[in-house]
Amino acid sequence: MPFLTLSDASLAFGHVPLLDHADFQLDPGERVALIGRNGTGKSSLLAALAGQGALDDGTVWRQPGARIGYVPQEPPFDPELTVFKAVVAGMGTTSALLAEYHEVSHRLAESDADHEPLLARLHTLQTELEALGAWQFESQAERVIARFSLDPDAKVGSLSGGQKKRLALAQALAVSPDVLLLDEPTNHLDIAAIEWLEDLLIESNVTLLFITHDRRFLDRLATRIVELDRGKLMSCPGSFAEYQKRKAQMLHDEEIANARFDKFLAQEEVWIRKGVEARRTRNEGRVLRLEQLRRDRAARRERQGRVELALDAGEKSGQLVAELQCVTKRFGEKTIVRDFSTRLMRGDKIGLIGPNGAGKTTLLRLILGELQPDEGKVRQGTKVEVAYFDQFRSQLDPEAALIDVISPGSDYVEVAGVKKHVISYLGDFLFAPQRARSPVKSLSGGERNRLLLARLFARPANVLVLDEPTNDLDIETLELLEELLQDYPGTLFLVSHDRAFLDAVVTQTIAAEGDGRWHEYAGGYSDWASYQQQRRAADAADKEVEKQAMRGREGAKPVVEKPRSAPTKLSYKDQRELDALPARIAALEDEQKTLTAKLEDPQLYASDPQAAQGFANRLAGIDEELLILLERWEALEAMLTPR
Repeated sequence: MPFLTLSDASLAFGHVPLLDHADFQLDPGERVALIGRNGTGKSSLLAALAGQGALDDGTVWRQPGARIGYVPQEPPFDPELTVFKAVVAGMGTTSALLAEYHEVSHRLAESDADHEPLLARLHTLQTELEALGAWQFESQAERVIARFSLDPDAKVGSLSGGQKKRLALAQALAVSPDVLLLDEPTNHLDIAAIEWLEDLLIESNVTLLFITHDRRFLDRLATRIVELDRGKLMSCPGSFAEYQKRKAQMLHDEEIANARFDKFLAQEEVWIRKGVEARRTRNEGRVLRLEQLRRDRAARRERQGRVELALDAGEKSGQLVAELQCVTKRFGEKTIVRDFSTRLMRGDKIGLIGPNGAGKTTLLRLILGELQPDEGKVRQGTKVEVAYFDQFRSQLDPEAALIDVISPGSDYVEVAGVKKHVISYLGDFLFAPQRARSPVKSLSGGERNRLLLARLFARPANVLVLDEPTNDLDIETLELLEELLQDYPGTLFLVSHDRAFLDAVVTQTIAAEGDGRWHEYAGGYSDWASYQQQRRAADAADKEVEKQAMRGREGAKPVVEKPRSAPTKLSYKDQRELDALPARIAALEDEQKTLTAKLEDPQLYASDPQAAQGFANRLAGIDEELLILLERWEALEAMLTPR
């Protein structure tokens, strides 16, 4: 029996139908990803299925007795509740008992508490909770609170937006639901928390319906993809890659069918305009068919266009963008950056990885010269023009009109040498002309991100700083943004929890190692994760050898040899040097061949003995350079070879 069924559902905002007689069914054990462009109605559909929103027409059926957890994008909470009370609030009668048990336990720990009545009440609460079998709920609540790094006694009103999202996830997971409805669950979570959430959802075997733009999260969890497109729901069993192939074929078939329809309609319009012939033949059936064709064409909803992204890198910065030498930064007793050195060059695309609160923003501000180190030295390059994308969208005035955000005081913007009217430019980011004077506060989260990108790209910049740019963006826009950033000739700093986005865009990664230590790696997130796995395996092997050696010293014979350690991961600079060595050696060898051929000409010594001597000296220098480069290549390759 299905958990949820949607039948003949219709829902519209204004004149645009978000659901157009749509049907859907969620069966036990499924993990369904609901995808679609921003503004198509995914969140409204999820809310309707959860019983938190109404349909204009149609029905929603929920299996009686099924526990359904729902996490919206912006979860509402009573600001006066503690985190623990908020998490257990969805447990019915049990929630009040658990909340009181938690409070009484804390009061007993106070030295001036009246212990006897508190102990008596604690005993009563324990008896009632045991009768309800509620201890598993308490342990689950405490576990998810701890894993999401929340303080159980903190007031909800004191939490940040990201902490409230983690609180909502904790609340939904604490009741061990049969069905979980999640709206963008990865927003505001760091990578470690996302991977933990993936593992938990897979191991729990909970039935899932979730909205996400995180392709790695989607690929790992989804057993079926459902797309909401122009009011209809299209289902595709299998992975996201399979869905993409099927979708491409469907769009191709739709384009061909629409072209045939339009051609036939045009032919019928020509016929009806002949007037006299149409009246003479009195083909009323053909006239009626034409009227129906016109109605069908008017009702056809075209697929929404793609975002048109263009980025002006402006004037080139100097070759050096920033250099940090033994930089340390503290806030109070906490060291955020400890003895970190790096050299960042024009064209580098750097991803910053680390848990929330590790200091990624602090490190960025040090690199950009916005913050001075307590120790060490920071040197900025020349001609650096920075554009900053703020994940909290603090640059957007909620009362300002869209056109004033993009081009205050002017009707035009100039991007990459092309001058455009601001309304046309907004159209490139899928904002209709009639919305150009709407206030920012009327936009959804995804639309605000698109507006911030439009503002960012309307100004030339040779250094881009993108702090969580992927939040709320649909997958298609994400892929377009990836392509744009891959071709961007300037320098990029990217803070993101989107692993697929990091892999597609960055060339090097700076990762938090704990205790204020940061380390630089070549490649994206997957390269960093692979190195971490290799290092853990090597550490485990070393510990096993130490155990065997200890047993040997205690009289037992060691039975294992030390396994070969994992290959060393080169630093970004070493990897870049290794990648460049073959071309440098080949160039020297080509020069060597050219000089040798010239020196073999006997006329050279008679006509220009001085040039011949210069060629001979250069040839000797090339031999020496080649020897040095070959030795360096051998040393770098040796670092990559397991021992």
